[in-house]
Amino acid sequence: MHIDIPKIEELAGLYGLKLLGAIAIFIIGRWAVKLAVALARRLMTASKVDKTLVGFTCNLLTGVGLVFVVVAALAQLGIQTTSLAAALGAAGLAIGLALQGSLSNLASGVLIIALHPFRLGDNIETAGKTGVVTDINIFTTTLKTEDGQEVIVPNGKITADVIVNHGPATAAKA
Repeated sequence: MHIDIPKIEELAGLYGLKLLGAIAIFIIGRWAVKLAVALARRLMTASKVDKTLVGFTCNLLTGVGLVFVVVAALAQLGIQTTSLAAALGAAGLAIGLALQGSLSNLASGVLIIALHPFRLGDNIETAGKTGVVTDINIFTTTLKTEDGQEVIVPNGKITADVIVNHGPATAAKA
């Protein structure tokens, strides 16, 4: 068996540089994503954006940024990324359709957190429920009724219905 040393050296030089380039893109890209997310977190915190929305946005930015970094590194290696991008798009569409109700609740949660139609401690009527708001999350809002029950209402139902905000609850109602 004959080993062609010059051919191996040529391939190692060609693919070695591509591999080093891909590793550099990945490392620098991860660093850039972390920097961008930290900047976004700082700006949103300084703008007094709700902590839940800040965390969600930063997680989303990290995920999207890392997908771009990985695709760029794979492209540097010479891997065709068009089919990968198409597969990611199809997977995103399938996941979006499967999670349609959850995505509606998520979008509604972002609107509730951003627009503040009510705040923690407010006595509200919405989606056929009345109570004091004890928790506001991305997907749900929790109310405590006058008889002490805890009611968890999907945010999609809240934004699809009329919201009557009676203002801060008194000690007797809470």
